[in-house]
Amino acid sequence: MSKLTPDSLTPDSLTRRSMLSSAASAALVNSGTAATSPRPNIVIVIADQVRYDAVGAYGQLPIDLTPNIDALARAGTLYRHAFIAQPVCSPSRASLFTGQYPARHGVWRNTGNGVALNPSTPTIATELTKVGYSANYIGKWHLADGPAGPVAASARGGFLGLWEAANELEHTSHPYEGELFDGDGRPIAFKDQYRVDFMTGRAKRFLENASKANPFLLCVSFLEPHHQNDMGRMVAPKGLAEKYKNPYVPPELRSFKGDFLEQLPDYYGCISAVDTAIGEIVRSVPDNTIVVFLSDHGCHFKTRNTEYKRSGHDSSIRIPLIISGPGFSGGREIQSYTPTVNLMPMLLKAAGAPVPASCQMSTTPNEIFVQMSEFWTARALRTPEFTYVVAAPRTAQKYVPQPNAPRYNAFQLYDNRADPHQLVNLCGRQETASVELNLRERLLARMSEAGDPPAEILPTPFPYC
Repeated sequence: MSKLTPDSLTPDSLTRRSMLSSAASAALVNSGTAATSPRPNIVIVIADQVRYDAVGAYGQLPIDLTPNIDALARAGTLYRHAFIAQPVCSPSRASLFTGQYPARHGVWRNTGNGVALNPSTPTIATELTKVGYSANYIGKWHLADGPAGPVAASARGGFLGLWEAANELEHTSHPYEGELFDGDGRPIAFKDQYRVDFMTGRAKRFLENASKANPFLLCVSFLEPHHQNDMGRMVAPKGLAEKYKNPYVPPELRSFKGDFLEQLPDYYGCISAVDTAIGEIVRSVPDNTIVVFLSDHGCHFKTRNTEYKRSGHDSSIRIPLIISGPGFSGGREIQSYTPTVNLMPMLLKAAGAPVPASCQMSTTPNEIFVQMSEFWTARALRTPEFTYVVAAPRTAQKYVPQPNAPRYNAFQLYDNRADPHQLVNLCGRQETASVELNLRERLLARMSEAGDPPAEILPTPFPYC
């Protein structure tokens, strides 16, 4: 198994609109070169809970929902198969900022009750600061163990420049009113303005006043289209849910119960608002700026379990990832599988900054490892051919979240080519026994690489389930 080095992560070596095999991808990536001076600014825009197929550039959506994001893809690089490390907010964000899997960075579930990002962990903010960047943050943080609102400087992951954020934005605001908090913990209130629009205004204010003498990192983290927790639903800007009534329903949702018929009009309306924000931000960035758009996880609308994510299906783990700007321009489309643990090293490389040894860059082409440790304790392996999920047995009626388990049972197996919507579970069938055995060994190897303690995977106790 060959290991990718920091020098292997530049996008400049990837061919335009090319179909990359694993071997070809590795060869092309290894030919990259570091960024040259002056260092580019970096703007990362995170939307919460956006399915990859809710972005028009991915080709599945028959409505014109995301014209600005689609334009970003045409100008930059679209990652066709991007996947997160954990389908829940805090662990996924921690992996994005640290380049590590949850077993290494320790944020194995949503923060609180002693779970938080360790202040000593190297992040994209700490590493860019070392080479002269300011590190700035607006929006949802969700990586500190403490109150929902202000975040102590030591718990900001190295974002020590502009700070206008809330640890849990869903609990300090509603769609048309609420608060962010500045670096001194003072509230920044908004009222009678949609939350996305308010935050976009704060981002534009920063961009218009940013120093031209030194490069900057800015992260803008929207809550939308995530549901408003205390309302139990997604909330679009006024009038936009009506625009998307009788909504298009993605194919894999149609076979299940769930709340997608009620939620999709607002969901699409929220994404439309985020798309407008992307357009305004892109028009405000100075030259020599890398712009990244992605989501922290997807959304299955309670079709796969009683939650909105936290499953091993593509609707939970596959996300949109688009990067534009220096080193990422030209309308490229990357077909090889991209885990978000690779994003921090990739951006550091583009900025000409060293990649710390703490980063766990994926070493196996086209093989995605996913940890799940909140709704259940589970692990998954996603390859072009198969999705394989194992789950720890529950020994009590009430599940107590655990970061890992000593043993797992095979639980789900999907043939992604014959069954792209992951509807038919092949786990435990005699005709797939050899496939399961191979995937089991590959998954155990990836678990070990990610930092999981030794474990065993047993066959499903319910064959032909």
